[in-house]
Amino acid sequence: MQFKNTRIAAVAHVLPEEIVSSEDVENRLGSLYERLKLPAGRLELMTGIKERRVWPENTRPSEASSAAGRAVLAKVPDLPPVDLLVHAAVSRDRLEPATAAYVHKALGLPRHTQIFDLSNACLGFLNAMVTAGAMIESGLIRTALIVSGENGRPLLEETIRTLLEGQFTRKTIKPFFANLTIGCGAVGMVLCHKDVMDEDAFGSLEYGVSGTDGSYSHLCEGDSSAGGGLVMQTDSEALLEAGIGLAAETWQSFLEKDSSGDEFSRIITHQVGKTHQRRLHEALAVDPALDYPSYPILGNVGSVACPITLSLADEAGAIAPGSRVALLGIGSGLSSVMLALRRF
Repeated sequence: MQFKNTRIAAVAHVLPEEIVSSEDVENRLGSLYERLKLPAGRLELMTGIKERRVWPENTRPSEASSAAGRAVLAKVPDLPPVDLLVHAAVSRDRLEPATAAYVHKALGLPRHTQIFDLSNACLGFLNAMVTAGAMIESGLIRTALIVSGENGRPLLEETIRTLLEGQFTRKTIKPFFANLTIGCGAVGMVLCHKDVMDEDAFGSLEYGVSGTDGSYSHLCEGDSSAGGGLVMQTDSEALLEAGIGLAAETWQSFLEKDSSGDEFSRIITHQVGKTHQRRLHEALAVDPALDYPSYPILGNVGSVACPITLSLADEAGAIAPGSRVALLGIGSGLSSVMLALRRF
């Protein structure tokens, strides 16, 4: 994947106001913890996640995505009409129509705007960047808006209810543990051709690589429950090992295709928890100081995690002008996309 003409015009994020600490989650699971003699503080100790944010009850993913869309479009008021809108979240309003249709209506986008949903677990947003970038490079479009609004509250609530109502053991609760790390958030990004916006843009998209191993697709599976809620079960330990292995292979391919000669001054990874971050740094042989963790305050926000961390890092002044940034995405399935960008 080579990008010569694609610019990232802007990126912006929106966070829910309500904060749920890991202590809050454990307090709600008090009877389970007492019965299984689980130590208080276990959730934060194991994951490094102090808190996560949640949208108000009954918030639709399209509402979160629309908020992020408004935020990023406000940063580029002179942008020509949007040619492509992609909703790239795991969370969707319903199976049909595309959640992007509701976002299109909410944002009042033009009739010529092409829309679709792109879903690939936690990797969807980076997949959408590749797709939109390729369409810009080919001349099919000039401007693209990518949005993702993840609403993990229903999964968190359903998991707590399931754990409290069931007869679980220390062993049988393990597949549900990852659900307790899920949070909410929204992010938006505008991509465009360099003729639309060049040096005034956020930065340029340079190149990317991908890697996939579908033999691990069974390690993290989510679906709708019989009662209409959400369920997900994850073999966290096996998923960690498989994911790190795929990331290490993809990283080597990523470095081999880098022709710039400039080092990366910031690395933005998918945010899962402290063990995943440590193991990833070790496997890729990268300096942890180059990373910018957001999981301690956001938890795992799915497809939002990597791009929202980019937005947060830039907002905090952690990405210097002219520096190169590597976006390291991975999603259950397993698949990985790594992208290089340069901040203007």
